[in-house]
Amino acid sequence: MAGESSFDVVSDFDQQELVNALDQVRREIATRYDFKGSRSTLELGKAEVTLTADDEFRAKAVRDLVESKAVRRGLSLKIFEWGKLEPASGGTVRQRIDLKRGLTSEQAKELTRRIRDHFPKVKPVIQGDAVRVTGKSKDELQGVIADLRALDYPVALQFTNYR
Repeated sequence: MAGESSFDVVSDFDQQELVNALDQVRREIATRYDFKGSRSTLELGKAEVTLTADDEFRAKAVRDLVESKAVRRGLSLKIFEWGKLEPASGGTVRQRIDLKRGLTSEQAKELTRRIRDHFPKVKPVIQGDAVRVTGKSKDELQGVIADLRALDYPVALQFTNYR
């Protein structure tokens, strides 16, 4: 096995960058004139963010803020799965934002099938919620990375442990 290179295909995000982006959104809500006197909040849970706002218009404005701050912090918008706006207590609306992390087994199978079809010289192996791609040629591995980057996949893909 000497002389083989590998990398992992994962779907993850930097939790601290998400915390920083949400803090920036909270600060901007506190200082913006159109949010003066509003009860708009963002609460970060383990695998979701809960957005509470006075009305649908403010909820949409907060969503735009979250997306713009996340992009500035280097987070992909594909990590957010926006739920429905629901009425909450006190005449407010609530929206649950699920955070997508990890590849499902179906997504991992689909990626390994694509890699095998397009690059016969490399070997993809599913390892939990990641796919390890191994090959003798670093050029082939970089070709796999370029191919997967060009693919418009429903989840954000990162390439780690390149050796």
